[in-house]
Amino acid sequence: MEVRVRFAPSPTGFLHLGGVRTALFNWLFARHEGGTFLLRIEDTDKERSEKRFEEDIVQNLEWLGVMPDEPIIRQSERIDIYEKNLKKLIDEHKAYYCFCSSEELEEEYRAQLSQGIIPKYSGKCKSLSANEVSEKLKTSPAVIRFKMPEEIISFNDMIRGKVEFDTKLFGDIIIAKGLREPLYNFAVVVDDAEQRVTHVIRGEEHLSNTPKQMVLQEAFGFPSVTYAHLPLILGADKKKLSKRFLTNSLNDYKNQGYLPNALLNFLVLLGWHPKEDREVLTTLEMISEFSIKRVQKAGAVFNPEKLDWLNFMHIRAMDVDELVKNLIPFVPAEWKQNEKIFRRAVEISKDRLKNLCDFQKDSSFIFMMPEYDASIIPWKNTPAERVIEHLTQVRSLLEKGDEAHFPDETMKNDILAFAEKQGRGDVLWPLRVALSGKGNSPGPIELLYVLGRKESLERIEIALHKLGSMLQ
Repeated sequence: MEVRVRFAPSPTGFLHLGGVRTALFNWLFARHEGGTFLLRIEDTDKERSEKRFEEDIVQNLEWLGVMPDEPIIRQSERIDIYEKNLKKLIDEHKAYYCFCSSEELEEEYRAQLSQGIIPKYSGKCKSLSANEVSEKLKTSPAVIRFKMPEEIISFNDMIRGKVEFDTKLFGDIIIAKGLREPLYNFAVVVDDAEQRVTHVIRGEEHLSNTPKQMVLQEAFGFPSVTYAHLPLILGADKKKLSKRFLTNSLNDYKNQGYLPNALLNFLVLLGWHPKEDREVLTTLEMISEFSIKRVQKAGAVFNPEKLDWLNFMHIRAMDVDELVKNLIPFVPAEWKQNEKIFRRAVEISKDRLKNLCDFQKDSSFIFMMPEYDASIIPWKNTPAERVIEHLTQVRSLLEKGDEAHFPDETMKNDILAFAEKQGRGDVLWPLRVALSGKGNSPGPIELLYVLGRKESLERIEIALHKLGSMLQ
């Protein structure tokens, strides 16, 4: 049997990390099993569904590389199919029109509570005759309810094992607001059957929907589906994660400079782990090792620091040319004009970046020398006169080189030998500050490589001038 799974978001908001995790687990399961991954847009909520949210879902899944294998299905384009199936249930007396007002239902609810009864619909509209229904439909609004069989529904969840529900506790559930207004549990069952879905992998919050969908499948004579309910995502305190994190859209993380592979790596570890408990994984490694058997039942802890670390590790592993392309949206247009300096800046920054946004902040001094105070140039308490001597000597060493091979190995060795003789901090610290205007930056030899001979000498001159002003 071919494995067929689906990700079925509602386009009522931007795609968030919780939704991405669900899509990812379905996609990985399909890829590992050689199956098919489907995308279904559940947009029957006319008031809240928006085209821009659907576009956001599709574009972000494409950015992540989690793409469906067949054309996208939209529920809003399937209303005729739902109407036909609703009529079928009504004609077979498995569903019926309910005319109870919200006030009547509220009164019934309160009465049951006062008697210590678990509230559920009494089913009083179930006994209406065909003529009564026909007359009421002319003047009264109605919903469609499914006649819930009273039985114990049992199924084997791929993650949780055996799960049981007593349908007597549900009452007759509403499956549509009208023939052309299906509700979630009904539409999902029809769609899953028509799309030949074999496995439904979704969040734990949908667990209570499963028995309702199973009895509908049985009523239609549809094939059964295998279910797997993913663990909740928890905060550091092991409580349900704050909405602040779950409602953050994927765009927020994207705009902060997180890589798609790092986000997928982070999300796959929220409830699953590979055999050797490795943490840094490529997409191909995830596909190769993914198994529902290794998904945990307990909640998965969302750790922002771990996401930062994984993003750092994935940036480090990137090819420089690939990183340059990824950084282009995060830097001013003028930085890209000098391709040589831009690429060299990326080279020396690659092992320091937690996210792509850091590059502009950390490397701006390369493209425009910042203002800085002369007091930060000396190493510790080194006198300004001595610092001037050291920088002057380094300048003379640099003046011997040419722009095409700057700094060459001889020059680097001469500078380092001079630093060893005079004191590494006394020489290299002032040189670093002279080139960057900062105490915290890549090393001075790396900066010489990025800036080139002309710019490096100009910046050393500025530093010498600042030091000279200190002595006046």
